[in-house]
Amino acid sequence: MTVVCRGVRGATTVENDTREEILAATEELLELMIAANGLQADDVASVIFTTTPDLVSEYPALAARKLGWLDTALLCGHEMKVPHGLQKCIRILVYWNTAKSIKEIQHIYIKEAVTLRPDKAASAAGRGAGGVSPHSLSSSRNG
Repeated sequence: MTVVCRGVRGATTVENDTREEILAATEELLELMIAANGLQADDVASVIFTTTPDLVSEYPALAARKLGWLDTALLCGHEMKVPHGLQKCIRILVYWNTAKSIKEIQHIYIKEAVTLRPDKAASAAGRGAGGVSPHSLSSSRNG
């Protein structure tokens, strides 16, 4: 069994730029990413969190600390300000040491962020609570 570093992507949105909404949305997304992929904190090399420039009320990485990721390298930043880009969006890229193949990785896009990967959108009937749409990895145009 060969262990390699894989990227696990996720994105979500919030209605308002508040500390509470940013942390709640980030925690929800992280929990879904953890559940879908079986992520263990000890196997996570690092995590990059980005927000669109309209979100400034809290660092989304704080949600990972609240979930117990105390020794994981975390970094926050802003996405590029693209005129037609999705607003109030939080994106996560987890660098994960795993034996899973690239096709086994489940990427999670919820709420308005499902528009970032319409090529991977599941039918409404196939989604879990909250419009969850787990995705397999393929090349990304937007996300």
